[in-house]
Amino acid sequence: MTLDNQIKYGKLVPVMLCFFAMGFVDLVGIASNYVKADLDLSDAEANIFPSLVFFWFLIFSVPTGVLMNRIGRKRTVLLSLIVTFASLLLPLFGDSYGIMLCSFSLLGIGNALMQTSLNPLLSNIIAGDKLASSLTFGQFVKAIASFLAPYIAMWGATQAIPEFGMGWRVLFPVYMAVAVVAILWLGATPIEEEAPDKASGFSSCLKLLGSPFILLCFLGIMCHVGIDVGTNTTAPKILMERLGMPLDDAGFATSLYFIFRTLGCLSGAVILQKVASKPFLGISVACMLAAMVLLFVSTDLTVIYIAIALIGFGNSNVFSIVFSQALLAVPDKKNEISGLMIMGLFGGTVFPLLMGFASDAVGQSGAVAVMTAGVIYLIIYMFKLKR
Repeated sequence: MTLDNQIKYGKLVPVMLCFFAMGFVDLVGIASNYVKADLDLSDAEANIFPSLVFFWFLIFSVPTGVLMNRIGRKRTVLLSLIVTFASLLLPLFGDSYGIMLCSFSLLGIGNALMQTSLNPLLSNIIAGDKLASSLTFGQFVKAIASFLAPYIAMWGATQAIPEFGMGWRVLFPVYMAVAVVAILWLGATPIEEEAPDKASGFSSCLKLLGSPFILLCFLGIMCHVGIDVGTNTTAPKILMERLGMPLDDAGFATSLYFIFRTLGCLSGAVILQKVASKPFLGISVACMLAAMVLLFVSTDLTVIYIAIALIGFGNSNVFSIVFSQALLAVPDKKNEISGLMIMGLFGGTVFPLLMGFASDAVGQSGAVAVMTAGVIYLIIYMFKLKR
């Protein structure tokens, strides 16, 4: 390995640890189910938590793109990690409705800052046609944190030392410790950044949505994260509704989703170096469409697990493909494009709210119908790609 490669990978490791910290946001899926049980909430009320987390992407993503032009990408990532640390600290002081609302709000704000700044920061280390596969590898690392969250919560709920008195909330201090390591390691790592984008105003960022392709990418991100958060939140509820499973057992469905999403990211990081984005996205959305059909018609545990696995695998590379396509479309405005694309994570607010109302009205099949609409859009988006 050459000296340049050693330096590159030395910088890549702390950045990938930040991708792991980015995955902390996905604890909201299993956490909302436990909060629902603790506080006896309805589906619509419980789905406020994931919706609240992703609401802040609408508010903070574009301003973060502007902020990066002022203070730099690395400093913005460090700020996001500090906010994430604060969000994980709050639940140690109680589990009331108000505390959890504040915690999830800070988690959403920190993640909006992180997702907006971390992806373009990676482009300072890995550039060109390797960017999509590198972003996918980052999503693989992120997914590890995502699928570990339900296991840590279930361990806390069933096996943790009673003297801790934390139950499932033990996952907060575990992830908080990782956030501290990420802050210290990235802070000590020198990363040379590109010059700030020329356009640095809020309105100039939003004007980029006037480009038809950028708008398509924005809506594609909304659908991707809507399906992601929707499956994360709804998979255990489907098992509880149709098979009468207790939450501690049904929570495995969330882990299963993230296990296959992790496998999909890992394989995608390799495949996308050799296969064009369009055919690979076609395979991904085909997996998700098949899964939605299975979730509509089946009450069999194995079939439901297969459907959840297909969604995890199919949805694993959508973000990386859409995000990289947007960055490559307007390469001179990466900060602004990043802000816009991460604002699309607001889909994580829209989808759970619609799914909550639909499931309260007609059961979990209503929630599946909302996710299916997102899959159909991604099929349309796939045909708009050139390659």
